[in-house]
Order: sequence, then structure tokens, then C-alpha cells
Amino acid sequence: MSALWIFLAVLGAPILHAPVLRYDLLPGLRRPLDGRRTLGGRRLLGDNKTWRGAVCMIAGVVLATLALWRWPWWRDQLPDAVGASSPALVGLLIGLGTVGGELPNSFLKRRLGIAPGRQRRSPAGAALSLLDQGDLVLGIWVALLPVWAMPAWLAAIAFAAVSAVHAVVNVVGYAIGARAAPV
Repeated sequence: MSALWIFLAVLGAPILHAPVLRYDLLPGLRRPLDGRRTLGGRRLLGDNKTWRGAVCMIAGVVLATLALWRWPWWRDQLPDAVGASSPALVGLLIGLGTVGGELPNSFLKRRLGIAPGRQRRSPAGAALSLLDQGDLVLGIWVALLPVWAMPAWLAAIAFAAVSAVHAVVNVVGYAIGARAAPV
């Protein structure tokens, strides 16, 4: 269970990304990842998935991982295989998983005609909202495979814990003006 501390590094993503959004920094990277391409007349990912977001979120996770790595207690909580790896590699993998984990859900929402930042008020919409809060766990689970195979039971616990924390981070982001909606 202590391996859940690996997800603490993910907090570097909103810590770096929120001020970039709030003050519209790095405007040259404010371009959609999907290049505005469509499939069946609908955008692949939408305008909210940008190069700026991907770069800032990955960089935030890498920086947080490098900072946390200097704290022996945190490093001791990591699975042995992760702790034996390079902190830059671990941060990069967690960052890539954080960003990559969000993309399938965005793709699915565009296929269903749900606009970026919106949700449906239905059981399916609630399921997508729940997935949206914890999707980064699935991405990190896959991205860390070159270093460590997280057990499925731990991924399930991480999904629940990260979903709860992510919901709080979203509400705070909304309160400071970095998000258009609290969920």
C-alpha cells in the first residue's frame, strides 16, 4: 500500500499547469494535440488537450519527482524496482502516463458528442466523469511497465484514491480560475 505514494508526484502537474493556464503563459504551445483533426465529423480530442498542457503537466511531474526523490522517506515508500530506477526516468514515465491516461477518455467523449469540459447528466455521464477523475492511474500503470508492474489490486485502490484527490484539485482549480468548471 505504501506504493501509492508514487502518485504524489502527479501533483506537480497541476502545480505547474494551473498558473500557466491562469496567466496564459506559453501561448505558442496552446495548440490542440489532435491538430484539429476529425473522425466522423467530430474532433479526435478537442481544444482542451493542448501541447502546452502536455508539456507543462509532464514537466511538472518530472520536477515533482526530482524534488520528492531528495526526501528519503518518500523514496523508501516506493516499490524497490521504482526506487532503483533513475528519478528522471520515473518522473518522465509518470508524467507520460498522466497525460496519456487522459487521452482515451477525451477521445471517447468526443465520439459521444460531449463537448470538452462538459458532462452528461446520466448514468453513462457519471461513469465518464468518474473515469475522468482517475484515468491517469490507468495511464501511469501502463507507462511504468518498463520499470515496475503494479499489481491490479493496487491499481484499483490507486484509482479510488486518485479520483478523490483529483476531484478536490479540480474544485481548487475552478476556485482560482484555472478551470471553467469544478468537475
